[in-house]
Amino acid sequence: MNVLVIGSGGREHALVRKLVQSPRVSEVFVIKGNDAMAREATLVDIAEDDHVQIVQFAQEKNVSLVVVGPEQPLIDGLSDALKEAGIEVFGPNRQAAQMEGSKDFAKALMKKYDIPTARYETIDNKEDAMKYLDEKGTPIVIKYDGLAAGKGVVVAMDREMAVDAINDFYAEEGAKVVFEEYLEGEEYSLMVIVNDDFCIPFDTIAQDHKRAFDGDEGPNTGGMGAYCPVSHISDDVLNTTYETIVYPTVRAMHEEGLNYFGVLYVGAILTSEGPKVIEFNARFGDPEAQVLLRRLETDLVDLIEVARNKKELDLVWHNKSICGVVLASKGYPGSYEKGALVEGYDFQDDYIVSALKRDGDTWVTNGGRVMLAFGEGDDLLSAQQAAYENVKKIKSDGLFYRTDIGNKGIK
Repeated sequence: MNVLVIGSGGREHALVRKLVQSPRVSEVFVIKGNDAMAREATLVDIAEDDHVQIVQFAQEKNVSLVVVGPEQPLIDGLSDALKEAGIEVFGPNRQAAQMEGSKDFAKALMKKYDIPTARYETIDNKEDAMKYLDEKGTPIVIKYDGLAAGKGVVVAMDREMAVDAINDFYAEEGAKVVFEEYLEGEEYSLMVIVNDDFCIPFDTIAQDHKRAFDGDEGPNTGGMGAYCPVSHISDDVLNTTYETIVYPTVRAMHEEGLNYFGVLYVGAILTSEGPKVIEFNARFGDPEAQVLLRRLETDLVDLIEVARNKKELDLVWHNKSICGVVLASKGYPGSYEKGALVEGYDFQDDYIVSALKRDGDTWVTNGGRVMLAFGEGDDLLSAQQAAYENVKKIKSDGLFYRTDIGNKGIK
């Protein structure tokens, strides 16, 4: 079968690499992809928002399955367009993608179905937002209601941060902002394959590192690294997460008629009151997908097909720990320059690429998060050491990285 992946970042590179391993796949196309994927997939120069061209391409190439990586095409209704053309697609429809596209939509669903999450208030104007801040104080979590490419959440530990976030988020006319109580605890990421009222949760979780700098300092990013498994989050906690969050959410989405088919990402936090939802995403997490798909032995095409037919499947995992460290452009998640020379990369399997570009015979940076270096080991410490050895093989004056990815899981 021919498979088409939509997207051009690290998550999509991980999906491409996983899909080409399937004996059932003859060719993988990717729209648009990045230059580092060229050895594994056929790059197609079509814009991700050109739904007409994407559908036409999928028909011309007899594509049997489209896997949509990023959130924007899902929220824009690409899955709906593909389904209308009779093309199988793994990725939720426009209505279901509101689970990520609107923080207010997701919070309202959790409130209606009593799914544990932080208490919240949605406010549609700056004046009321400032009054609410005066009333509640800090710390407080402030979330822009729509998509913001991983930068729409501010964990404001003091009033100055909160005021800056309010000024920033309400700068856009008609903005809605969700204000949440600040939750303390250990965060973890759970992926669930969902088909309407049926689901297959990943029984291995990952832990992402959102802050830009060591010790969880600095601004929130799209993710500076991840590892799996997360041994200090017990099976009991995981089972409670299934029972109080995952299964009730799947039932709630079914009751609301969302007809969800794709990955539901559950960003959870283990509080003193038990697991609670921080956020939902309508696709694989990034960089969690990179480490989870690296560890997953089960054929991804088989998994998608089994889910489509609502049949059970026991997932098989490598008996290894995986650590992934993101190398990002200096200045990220704020302003940064592109075009910095990167040496040491030559399509090795030890790296997943988000934003590298070929410039003649050299590689240069082409985005904020540039690449992820893998490490594998019999335990997390050895996986972490291997990851940082691979980090050090990359030479560039334009990159930075955290030096503590995985520390929380090492006793």
